[in-house]
Amino acid sequence: MNAETEDAAAIFKLLHPTLVRVAYRMLGSVHDAQDVVQEAFIRWMAIDRSEVREPEAFMRRTVTRLCLDQLKSARRRREMYLGPWLPDPLVEEEGTEDIALPLMLALERLTPLERAAFLLHDVFGLAFEEVASTIERDIAACRQLAARARAHVREARPRFQIEKKRGLEIALAFYAASRSGDLTALGEMLAADVSVYADGGGKRPAALEPVIGFNAVMELQARLAALFGVNESRLVRVAFINGLPGFITREADGEFSTTALDIVNGKVAAIYVVRNPDKLKHLH
Repeated sequence: MNAETEDAAAIFKLLHPTLVRVAYRMLGSVHDAQDVVQEAFIRWMAIDRSEVREPEAFMRRTVTRLCLDQLKSARRRREMYLGPWLPDPLVEEEGTEDIALPLMLALERLTPLERAAFLLHDVFGLAFEEVASTIERDIAACRQLAARARAHVREARPRFQIEKKRGLEIALAFYAASRSGDLTALGEMLAADVSVYADGGGKRPAALEPVIGFNAVMELQARLAALFGVNESRLVRVAFINGLPGFITREADGEFSTTALDIVNGKVAAIYVVRNPDKLKHLH
C-alpha cells in the first residue's frame, strides 16, 4: 500500500463512525448499514481522489445514494415481515439526542427521498444545497420533501426529555418488577395508554400485533411473569437503546433480547422489545 492509498484509507477510517450513523438512521439495520459503508469504502478507494474536493461530502453522498437503493428492497421485505418490525437495537451508554426509536419508526412512513431530506437537513444539519446535490433534486424540491417529512413525524419527536439517570432508574425498576412478577409495582410505572411492540421476526416467540392499553399490557405482563418464573431471564445491563432507556437480557434459550422504554411524564408510554436473533448479532 503506497502513501497516497494509506492516506485515503486513514481519511475513510476517520469518517467511518459518521457514515455508519447516517446509514443506520436511513436503514434501521446495523448489518445493512455496515454493508453500505463498506461499499462506499470500495468506491472511495477506486476513484480518482484528486478530483474530490470534500471527501466527507463525497462519502456521505455515496452512502446516502446507496441507502436510497437499499430502501426500495427493504420496504418490500418489511411488507412481508412477520409481526411488528423494529429497527435493530443500537445500544449506547449515553442516549443520543438527535433521533430516538419512536422517530425512527415514524420515518418508516416516509418515502425514501423524504427520509433522506429530513435526516440530512433536520438531523445532520446539512444545508439544502448539499441535500440537493446528494439526492439529485433541486433545492426547492428538497425543502418540500423535508417539510412533508417534518409534518409526518412531528408527533414522534420527544416533547419532554427525561433526565438520563432517572430514565435508567425506571428501566432497572421495570426489569425487576417484570421479572419478579410484582405487577403492582409494574402497573404504577405504566401510562393509561401504554403499548407494547415485540419484534420476533417469526424466529422467536413474540406477539404478532401491538398490545395496546393498560389492561391488555398488564395481562401480557402477568403471562410473561409466569414464564420468567420458570425460564430464567438474566439482566446483562441497562443502557440507552435507540435513544431510549432500556435494558439487555439473556433469556433462557441463551439469546439476547432488548427492551426500550418510551417514558412520557414519568410513565412508560411504550415498550419496544427486540427478540429477533438476526437483529441482535452485533451485541454478542
